[in-house]
Amino acid sequence: MKDKLTDANFPRTADNRVYHLGLRPGEIANRIITVGSPSRALTIAAHLDEEPKKFRIESERGFQTITGRYKGTPVSVISIGMGAPNMDFFVREARESITGDMVIIRLGSCGSLTHTSAPVGTVVVPKACVGITRNVDFDFGKPEDDETSEEKAYRISKPISDDPQLHRIVVKSLENARPHGDQTVVAGDLVNASADSFYSSQGRLTSFPDHNTHLVEELLQQVDDLGTLEMETHHLYHLAKCWNHRPKMSKSNNLNHTAPPLTTGPVRPVTLDSSPSRVNLGSPSASAPLVTVDSKIYVSAAQMVFAARTSVERDFITPERVQAIEEWGGKGVLEALVAYDIPAERLHPEKGSVWSLKDA
Repeated sequence: MKDKLTDANFPRTADNRVYHLGLRPGEIANRIITVGSPSRALTIAAHLDEEPKKFRIESERGFQTITGRYKGTPVSVISIGMGAPNMDFFVREARESITGDMVIIRLGSCGSLTHTSAPVGTVVVPKACVGITRNVDFDFGKPEDDETSEEKAYRISKPISDDPQLHRIVVKSLENARPHGDQTVVAGDLVNASADSFYSSQGRLTSFPDHNTHLVEELLQQVDDLGTLEMETHHLYHLAKCWNHRPKMSKSNNLNHTAPPLTTGPVRPVTLDSSPSRVNLGSPSASAPLVTVDSKIYVSAAQMVFAARTSVERDFITPERVQAIEEWGGKGVLEALVAYDIPAERLHPEKGSVWSLKDA
């Protein structure tokens, strides 16, 4: 950050870019695939149409966005890194940059907690997610076998479901994209757990006194159909549920969600394409009122099982298998995105956007 921010509530630049993603309206489409790894984003983006030329931008905070069309439909692929905080940056700032509905599918990795039903290499489309959080009020200095405390070291949330229609489309699209003869299982009947850390809240044992020796066992006992464990998907499902169940705002209510916060500020993202942005700041795409009052966020996820946490061997996926699944799995998720219908009147304006064919 080199310049002064003028609004600490929702930082945005003078040319309407959000602070962490570095995007402005017209650079992000209504249909989005989110991934953790920048290289995975590039793998998926390789399937996009040749026209218009793909728009690619990387913010100073490391978020990479690639926007174009897939079979004529505008889509964005965004790499966000790891964890719920980065998922929060992505969903909130993307929401403030798009008019109309959003369809978001996460394509990521996970560990398996039931290696018999989700062995290494399985692609899981979780029907629901729970969240696991470390209880910072717990006394981690006590011996782990001390059961006198009423506090628990970890808290497990209630499950939150993905969008049922999108769920079915993702499962079907992945099955159709799987190469002939490939034995990879696509599992759509399992529940995922998202932890707030990679180590302690996922039951990994380190030299820290984390009181998590039996955490995985407790998870399997408490959560029906639990199959996988990672760090992002629960927060995606949670924010979508919050948005879709938010109270309706009246015209007299000062908390008006029909427009983004009015802010100015400094972030200048690094554009990885040598050509300048095609967004015209005076165009409908860049200046349209954002976030229609009744807009929805539809979400689902596809998770590649990288590791078997409960198997005797604790086996791990090979790089070659990852590359193969990312290739056809990325195409399958793209197919699911374009198969999910969004009425034209609930889409961001095309005129002046980076996916506009007329402006290409």
